[in-house]
Amino acid sequence: MGARMRAWAVPAPGPIDTAPLVAVSKPIPEPGPGEVLVRVRACGVCRTDLHVAEGDLAVHRDSVTPGHEVVGEVVATGDQVHGFGAGDRVAVAWLRWTCGHCDDCRRGAENLCAASRYTGWDADGGYAEYAVAPADFVYRLPDEIDDVAAAPLLCAGIIGYRALRRTGLLGGGPPDDGPDRPPRLGLYGFGGSAHLCAQVAIAEGIEVHVLTRGADARRLALRLGATSAGDAYDAPPVLLDAAITFAPVGELVPVAMRALRRGGVLSIAGIHLSDIPALNYERELFYEKEIRSVTANTRRDGTEFLDLAARHGVRATTHTYPLSAADRALADLKHGRFDGAAVLVPD
Repeated sequence: MGARMRAWAVPAPGPIDTAPLVAVSKPIPEPGPGEVLVRVRACGVCRTDLHVAEGDLAVHRDSVTPGHEVVGEVVATGDQVHGFGAGDRVAVAWLRWTCGHCDDCRRGAENLCAASRYTGWDADGGYAEYAVAPADFVYRLPDEIDDVAAAPLLCAGIIGYRALRRTGLLGGGPPDDGPDRPPRLGLYGFGGSAHLCAQVAIAEGIEVHVLTRGADARRLALRLGATSAGDAYDAPPVLLDAAITFAPVGELVPVAMRALRRGGVLSIAGIHLSDIPALNYERELFYEKEIRSVTANTRRDGTEFLDLAARHGVRATTHTYPLSAADRALADLKHGRFDGAAVLVPD
């Protein structure tokens, strides 16, 4: 029998309080052609992991090991791997593989590839001591960002960055009604992804207004430089040029749409969302307002965001848990017992 490792698996998805995440022993995987084997040094705990564990996402791999914000060290490489070797510090993120030849891949929208595969859903992820990943989809990490700080950047950060790009506010986007004020962005929900997105937006000169239910999260938003922070169902103090909903709550969509100025854009982040109530056309959608969804990310998004994070000092508020307490970390995420992001570390 080959060497084995500690890991977590989801044999049968269900409510997190029924313990769907189970501690197991698995063989240490071997890297195939084009793959690297990574010793995990940190793994972020993401809401998507919760969706996998609870069954909000359909099962793609039986008894999958979750985790797609993986920081580690290359310990072995398969055939046909170029540019990586033992000892290299790398990151493994949500987007694991795309076909490279479909229309979407060829036009630079690999996040829409119908054959795409994802870490911690289609293949085992980082809630383990080791993980394998295709070398073409592995990131090199800036030296300025340590392991624990880097982990939440790999999904929460990258997805938040793509959601921000989808608003059109980066790179001198709206407003188009005069140059005398910065663009105004509303963030609905202020967990792991939103508080990273806010830092990028503020560093890029965007005025940020946070709408979220938690008093601690509102205080964190103001500490990070948000202009205002109110309850999720409050109206912001000004009309917004764009908004992003991070909370997976469909009821917030019409709330956010009412907060937009004419021509405003709502970007919906996240892979799962509860049902959206009926929209009132005149009050919530008229005047050329737009709703844009966000689907995964491209490798370009990841590279650009990690560069921005290093340049602007973007950091998550992190809470570390030992790997042996991954089930508790996921339950604490579900019940809102921490602000910022949780990160698993070896124990």
